Amino acid sequence: MKKNLPLFLILLIPVITLAQTGKVFDNLSMKSEILKMERKYAIYLPPDYETSERSYPVLYLLHGVGDDQTGWVQFGEVLYIADKAIKEMKATPMIVVMPDANTGQRGYNNDAKGEWRYEDFFFNELMPYIEKTYRIKGEKRYRAISGLSMGGGGTFYYALHHPELFSSACPLSAATGPLNMDDMERYKQRGRMEGATNAQVEDWFKKYSVLDMIKNMPDEQKNAVRWFIDCGDDDFLYEGNSLVHIEMRKKEIPHEFRIRNGAHNWTYWRESLPVVLSFISDTFHQH
Repeated sequence: MKKNLPLFLILLIPVITLAQTGKVFDNLSMKSEILKMERKYAIYLPPDYETSERSYPVLYLLHGVGDDQTGWVQFGEVLYIADKAIKEMKATPMIVVMPDANTGQRGYNNDAKGEWRYEDFFFNELMPYIEKTYRIKGEKRYRAISGLSMGGGGTFYYALHHPELFSSACPLSAATGPLNMDDMERYKQRGRMEGATNAQVEDWFKKYSVLDMIKNMPDEQKNAVRWFIDCGDDDFLYEGNSLVHIEMRKKEIPHEFRIRNGAHNWTYWRESLPVVLSFISDTFHQH
């Protein structure tokens, strides 16, 4: 008996190989009434998305300063890393959404005067649009958020502001905002707070100081989100991350805190992403 594969099976091999690969689209856009402009986003669709009818969990993955929606695609290798994690069964198939927070004004927060409302756009326009357009399980238990640097700050803000929406949050090398009101001077000098009243500045501090939010977290919120916090030992943002970890310990807020060898760079974050995908997949399965 000949051991050669039949011709039709040989012809199917490229199709089978292709079907095992996810897809990334990094130049998509949607209209924002809140920001009064088109907003770009990138998306990763898992390998079986186009061949199945199932709905998927979702990870919102936020970029850092100087990047846009293409950062995690171009430098973070999200396609390769997510495909590999899913193939090795270290992560469940999921959709990964990467919005642009670098156009107009940079950052994931609203400004102090309410003139630029990126956070409102994220929750009131982006999330509803994404979860209507793609086959996403629209429940807290199937929704996670992560990001690096500025996006790590966004991860903290969003999960702390809306613990009812996210089952897990994974800030990486996070910019944790002002540590105290004296530290607010640095933020006021960045220009976006010119003309803001003292009350508006204080309100902004309460909304975007991660340390202050942790200190004032109500007891009923302590177990609402599963936290994974990761920062390199040579990272210049070590102080804020360490202080947040210490405050979480004092407040008895369950969380994982990792310090690995590394700095504030893509080499570090590419190594973090597979761990994040595994961590949030455990949460998707457990809850």
